[in-house]
Amino acid sequence: MIEKYYEALQKRENLRENLVELRNRMKDETVRKQFASLNGDGRLLLELLEEEDPKVRKNAAMILGELRLAGAADALVTAYEREQTLFVKSAYLKALAYLDITAYQERLKERMEELLSYTPAIEEKKHIDEEVRALGRLLEKAEDNKSHAFTGFKDPHEMLLLTGHTRTDVTLKEIGELPADIRRKTAKHPLGVAVYTKDVRAMANLRTYRELLFPIRLKQDEGQAEKLADAIWQSGISDFLKECHKQDTPFRFRVEIRADMENDKRASFAKKFAIQLERASARWLTNSTGDYEIEIRLIKKKDGGFAPFLKLYTIPMRRFAYRKNAVAASIHPSLAAMLVALARPYLKENAQILDPFCGVGTMLIERDIIEPAREKYGIDIFGPAIEGARENASLAGEKINFIHRDYFDFRHDYLFDEIITNMPVRGKQSRGEMDTLYASFFEKSKEILAPGGTMIFYSNEEGIVKKQLRLHTEYRLIQEFVISEKRHFSLYIVGIKG
Repeated sequence: MIEKYYEALQKRENLRENLVELRNRMKDETVRKQFASLNGDGRLLLELLEEEDPKVRKNAAMILGELRLAGAADALVTAYEREQTLFVKSAYLKALAYLDITAYQERLKERMEELLSYTPAIEEKKHIDEEVRALGRLLEKAEDNKSHAFTGFKDPHEMLLLTGHTRTDVTLKEIGELPADIRRKTAKHPLGVAVYTKDVRAMANLRTYRELLFPIRLKQDEGQAEKLADAIWQSGISDFLKECHKQDTPFRFRVEIRADMENDKRASFAKKFAIQLERASARWLTNSTGDYEIEIRLIKKKDGGFAPFLKLYTIPMRRFAYRKNAVAASIHPSLAAMLVALARPYLKENAQILDPFCGVGTMLIERDIIEPAREKYGIDIFGPAIEGARENASLAGEKINFIHRDYFDFRHDYLFDEIITNMPVRGKQSRGEMDTLYASFFEKSKEILAPGGTMIFYSNEEGIVKKQLRLHTEYRLIQEFVISEKRHFSLYIVGIKG
């Protein structure tokens, strides 16, 4: 079958159609190897780079790259430099991504500088932008991407600790326990807690917030991608990054957009923004698909503009270093830490505790960090979660007994002072099935808990929880903390009567 396409290319028959069909078939590894054997040194395809039809040149270039013909690099670079049809140029770059371009790196850098200093006409912009993206990825792969070392700040800066708006008080209390000279100015923010300080390391060690961001202050709001990129570059972002890092070499960034936008519009906005930021910074900020050091996050505001923030991946974040393993249902460690902090007044010192749906052990680990327990047991019916929990606990320096078993079949020689857990979330289960689960949970737990014991659990089944509390009069609701009104999640503190 593949010989048919090779012969047609030799005879120059229906070149465009046969190359397109050949590329589609070469997605199969076996077909690719067969064609590589027929193609030999690639002379046939190299000759097609000089064909008059631009789509023939484009597809021939892509096939050369996918065949990984080492000797094709020189021909592809030469064809790229002489190519006059804009939509074809990026194809040569994508093909070169499969090959060693060390010998051509400086020539390609010069082309990038030329593109970034050039203001394309409207009809050219789409193709020029595509060339910039392809060339940037190619150079990123070839360049020695050494990471920057974070050194801290000489002067105070505004930092935003993302917590969600319902429980900023927990993080405020945690910050309040720091020395006054570290916490400086602290205030609630719609997204969490704003702190004005230079001691970012102290903030990095706090456990109850999800992310640490730095607001980027603009002279005026901008809603268009290119203008927003220009404004962010002019905001002094380079001085900020140089202040807190050892090296002043270019930084690799990614763009994250938080907005109610259709996926294609979001992707288009991000591409335009990233290219313009590279252009405005002369690639001192380079867009990276994976090995990025900073994130520029754009959060859409009600007025249509964007609030920009900077996230530094260069800051050492070791607060949850133990969490090597996770499963789909795993609770985020910062949320677990926040829940445990809320429950702290109800935690018994030196207690015997149990998590009946422990997953990878996060709730138990965070609970023991804030108030050490005597005996800790974790149970889960999902074997891989238990294996991950054992490793996580070991990395955290925690001694926890993890058991691969169904909680409702669990038996133990002594009773527990406390049950703490993140309750299973309804997936494909019906409300009736969840009702049964909670009924069994309340029944089983009264067998496990010592008189005066406590249940601390996180759930989004308010109606079912309240129903089971009515049916099980041996329990009393001590406290309910609403965590997410929108998603109906709450933390429940429930006591069993002594």
